[in-house]
This record gives sequence, C-alpha cells and structure tokens, in this order.
Amino acid sequence: MGILSGNPKEEPLHYGEVFDIWASQLVGNGLIAGYQTMLNHAGDEDLKKLLVEAIEICQQEKKHGEELLKENGIGLPPASPEPPVACLEDIPVGARIPDPAIAATLSADIAAGLVACSQVIGKSIREDVAMMYGQFHIQKAALGAKVLRLNKEKGWLIPPPLHLNKHGDC
Repeated sequence: MGILSGNPKEEPLHYGEVFDIWASQLVGNGLIAGYQTMLNHAGDEDLKKLLVEAIEICQQEKKHGEELLKENGIGLPPASPEPPVACLEDIPVGARIPDPAIAATLSADIAAGLVACSQVIGKSIREDVAMMYGQFHIQKAALGAKVLRLNKEKGWLIPPPLHLNKHGDC
C-alpha cells in the first residue's frame, strides 16, 4: 500500500493544499472583520441577517481550517481584531456604506469564494480536504442565492445589458 492509499487524515498535505487552506484562513479572517464592520453600516434588517449568516459561515470555515492546519503542524495566519460595534446613527451619512454597496460586495465575495472552493477541490489529493471545501461551496452557493433574491426584491441588482431580442425580431 502506498503513502496515499489509506486514511486521508494520515496522508500528508501537499504544498498546494497547505497554501490553499492557509490562504483561505487569511481571507476568511479579513471577511469576518469586514462583514462585522458592514453590519455596523447596514440599515436593512434583511441585509443584516444575511451578514450575520455570512459571518457565521466564515467562522465555521475558519474553525475547520484551523483544525486541519494545527493537525498538520502548520502555523495559523494572523487574524484581524474584531471591530467595535457602532450605532448606525453615529456614522455620518457621507461616511456610511450604503446597503446596495454592502449587498454587492457580499455577492462578489460569495462568487469569488465559490471559484476558490472549486479550485481547491480540483487540486486536492486528500479526500477530506476536497470534501471540506465541497461543503464550503454548498454553503456559499445557498447564501449566494439568498443574497441574489434580496438584491432583486430590494431593487439593488444592477443587471448587465439584457438580451431581449432572442429571435432577430425588430
């Protein structure tokens, strides 16, 4: 039996897996702090709920990634300190991040996260790493659908040019 034919947790991580897990931890740390800050700026209650859900998902991913890195003797990336809670009314209007901009950022982050998860899955040789990022992907896709629905309901979605002339009719 070869080195890669037993229990995946006993197999070594390859350098790409180590880098991807470590880098996703670093990005996740930044996203958590960013979403906590955006939570201070958000006025829409539905948007706040999705930001809280995004923070919780990032924290779950962080926990799983940290466990895997620690099990393999790999140091953790630095984490940003938790930003203070602020009252929306205390933030001057010109300094606030508008709700549509927060929702757009959340959508873009989710899209980038889906691509990143897919790349890690494709590069992984350890099944447990691929499965972990598969679960992350599923969670992000579900959250992305909720954010898309919110953007449509609130009128915040800015679509690209729409193809309305499907059959060459004038």
